[in-house]
Amino acid sequence: MSTLSDLAHAQGRLTDNDVEWLHRLAGDGQLLADLSSADIVVWIQTEDGSFIAVAHARPSGAATLFYRDIVGERVRPQWRTQVQGAFESAEIVDSSSPDWFEETPTRVRAVPIVNERHGREHPTAVIGVVTRHTNLGEARTPSRQQITFDECANDIFRMIADGSFPDPAAPTSPRRGAPRASDGLIRIDVDGITTFASPNALSAFNRMGFDDELEGESLAEVTTRLVPPSRQVDESLPVVVTGRAPWRTDIEARGVTVSLRAIPLKDHGTRIGAIVLCRDVSELRHQEQELITKDATIREIHHRVKNNLQTVASLLRIQARRTHSDEARDALTQAMRRVDSIAVVHDTLAQGLTQKVDFDEVFHRVLKLVAEVASAPNTRARTQSTGRFGVLPSEYATPLALALTEVVTNAVEHGLAGQEGMVTIDAHRTEENLRVTVRDTGKGLPEGRIGQGLGTQIIRTLIQGELSGSIEWRGSDGGGTEVVIDIPLRWLTK
Repeated sequence: MSTLSDLAHAQGRLTDNDVEWLHRLAGDGQLLADLSSADIVVWIQTEDGSFIAVAHARPSGAATLFYRDIVGERVRPQWRTQVQGAFESAEIVDSSSPDWFEETPTRVRAVPIVNERHGREHPTAVIGVVTRHTNLGEARTPSRQQITFDECANDIFRMIADGSFPDPAAPTSPRRGAPRASDGLIRIDVDGITTFASPNALSAFNRMGFDDELEGESLAEVTTRLVPPSRQVDESLPVVVTGRAPWRTDIEARGVTVSLRAIPLKDHGTRIGAIVLCRDVSELRHQEQELITKDATIREIHHRVKNNLQTVASLLRIQARRTHSDEARDALTQAMRRVDSIAVVHDTLAQGLTQKVDFDEVFHRVLKLVAEVASAPNTRARTQSTGRFGVLPSEYATPLALALTEVVTNAVEHGLAGQEGMVTIDAHRTEENLRVTVRDTGKGLPEGRIGQGLGTQIIRTLIQGELSGSIEWRGSDGGGTEVVIDIPLRWLTK
């Protein structure tokens, strides 16, 4: 759980809906910090009536006031009255005079965070306060871009106080590749006409083939001219370039891909225009395509390895059926089962998008392989699995699947040979360790000794050598044998 969630839930006053609202706002903290060239801090009220910081964003293009992280700290005395006033009045409160912070003159604005889902007049509508801390020590004549950025920030602050930002209808999308204010910003009016375009935004459109000025142009018409008629257009593009909804989309022309994000601007619920953030993500999309291609290649390799292993297993099965030696038949059958258990892991990896597998699914399929042994003459074995293995990386899944195949097979072949019984497999997992206990109701270890066969050697090599774990054979209290496997999960901390 994130720090914001920990701190917010700890107060008890906020609902899960409120915490989600704060998460959405904190996710746009960097946008507010960059637009206003100031530090942005989100505060929530504590049980004793004070306020605690749950999120903080520093400006990318200006000096920060807070060189140390203040998340988790209580509000300082010089800001308390202002923050308290915004929280109780549900109105924006600006500092009347410069506030000094560590010998630096600052200007502070406190904005109530209103969750519109409660209703504007609901007593719990204000769920927190966001403060803007502007460094006046680096004051300089603002450029037209900075003036526009500041106006956009003020519009969003008013929307936060009105409960119309963040927009709950906005989809939650990955932050990777999301356009930022510094990447390019276009402001459009209510009719979709561009009133301002930052140099980076204009450059992004120039790379797509637009060689004129964006200001005064309809952004929707410009994008329509850029996109080739033969190219399929994302249905959300018209909504984004007109600023009518808080969506994201990509536009591609001349081999250049630009990501667009629209933020509708409202004044007391009435749309007054929009901000369209844009970023050239051509290289990022190229890298993503390469990753998709590599992932598909890896999955195809796993699929082919699985097919080859199943072919080997089939050849071993045919050879086992044709041999006249019982000893050779048993050896070939065991080899076939081992190859099949490895094929199960590769088959699972071929279906997923990561190199991690749900080992509970793998082990369920491995148990079916043991059914062939359980159906041997005069042997009736039932298997039962309890607990959860969870998700494991492939470098753990393959040796563990093979080792458990050997352990369960030994329990059936030797522990329950010629009789009816039960084999129970229990998996207990913690953050640092996985313990697997295999019990059978068979005749137990002969004279308490552990076998020295190939199966036992394979198990030791896999558990101790491949997984750096430990394995112990011992007699069970109710008769039979108990095998305990402990595996450290160091991969979680890599």
